Amino acid sequence: MADTLEFNEIYQEVKGSMNDGRLRLSRQGVIFKNSKTGKVDNIQAAELAEGVWRRVALGHGLKLLTKNGHVYKYDGFRESEFDKLADFFKAHYRLELAERELCVKGWNWGTVRFGGQLLSFDIGEQPVFEIPLSNVSQCTTGKNEVTLEFHQNDDAEVSLMEVRFYVPPTQEDGVDPVEAFAQNVLSKADVIQATGDAVCIFRELQCLTPRGRYDIRIYPTFLHLHGKTFDYKIPYTTVLRLFLLPHKDQRQMFFVISLDPPIKQGQTRYHFLILLFSKDEDISLTLNMSEDEVEKRFEGRLTKNMSGSLYEMVSRVMKALVNRKITVPGNFQGHSGAQCITCSYKASSGLLYPLERGFIYVHKPPVHIRFDEISFVNFARGTTTTRSFDFEIETKQGTQYTFSSIEREEYGKLFDFVNAKKLNIKNRGLKEGMKQSYDEYADSDEDQHDAYLERMKEEGKIREENANDSSDGSGEESDESFNPGEEDDDVAEE
Repeated sequence: MADTLEFNEIYQEVKGSMNDGRLRLSRQGVIFKNSKTGKVDNIQAAELAEGVWRRVALGHGLKLLTKNGHVYKYDGFRESEFDKLADFFKAHYRLELAERELCVKGWNWGTVRFGGQLLSFDIGEQPVFEIPLSNVSQCTTGKNEVTLEFHQNDDAEVSLMEVRFYVPPTQEDGVDPVEAFAQNVLSKADVIQATGDAVCIFRELQCLTPRGRYDIRIYPTFLHLHGKTFDYKIPYTTVLRLFLLPHKDQRQMFFVISLDPPIKQGQTRYHFLILLFSKDEDISLTLNMSEDEVEKRFEGRLTKNMSGSLYEMVSRVMKALVNRKITVPGNFQGHSGAQCITCSYKASSGLLYPLERGFIYVHKPPVHIRFDEISFVNFARGTTTTRSFDFEIETKQGTQYTFSSIEREEYGKLFDFVNAKKLNIKNRGLKEGMKQSYDEYADSDEDQHDAYLERMKEEGKIREENANDSSDGSGEESDESFNPGEEDDDVAEE
């Protein structure tokens, strides 16, 4: 018998990504070399505890388990190669290469077994699927439910984000099956551990999403959100953007943290954390680091002892640790002098902030739309009253957002802002006529002037003019020519 076996075009599964390479078996052990990266995995023969042969998506697969619980999976073998592999294992590793069938019944109920660093979901004695617990990044529990989240692999085209297990109650006293399940997972999972002391702690902060009061513990690589019913560790690598937004009442501040992937609690996903602060609330903060460590780590962005408004301290610490800029409203100023507009989105009332590079709406549900995502915007008459209008945004992906019940006094300010940002405005000619009508009667008494009637007259004139133009022309013009000035203005702006 040969002292080595070599196989080309073998695939190693790593967090959902199939990495092709070459597999070599020798007396000393098993070596896999990744064709793309050149990385070499070496398993010593003395470490091997079990070998399993099974039918998989890419032909046949070899699963190797080591004595310390690690699992290695290699796919892409031909069925005819089983005999020589089995003989090699028996001769050189003194192991039986076991053949094992996977269950393909399609049932979603069965038995969970924990062995080494592997969770196996079985029906009878046949495994349905297996989860390497080292791939688990978070484990959260609910009523009769355990949710596992996974570390993501950037090389995988499609990633498994989470799996939820329903755990039925048992008759045993003093044993919570949900907690027992979670502890089995956490004992082997690669979750974020709060090792060492927190850099600082902010107590009882008011959070709008998820709602409640939470202690926020700031660690060097993640923040720990801890409340009565919600506990989550958020790596700074998942923070996309930070926003600091003044409330319309000028007495409060929103601090918004945008997350990708979002944090989850049950079936609810939170893409944004929104904290609400009073401007009058001050704090003195001492970082749990030496002055030399603070200077070396933050290079003057933070000091060991700081004091000021609570919202300033939180935003300053987050900016330094996340290493991202904080977005604040630009030069937009509404009719009331505020940097936001009161409106409604879906069933809730909130505030829309025009920013330098996008719009953000807070707080329920939070929405952030970048200018480069926008296909066009539209100003529409309010559906229930003539004293308000709707602001519609349609993205290039076809998603439409409608912010309704905006006071008509805000029309001119918002129209000018959108125009200055060179966003495409649907029916530009009509909207300029509406803007003139709004401006003319913004401060008038409705008993003397019917603003709705005036706008209807203006629209009627425009329709008549367009009808005359179309009857005089050849009829070959595109629909875009219906809106006077739109083609010249919008195309030039793009």
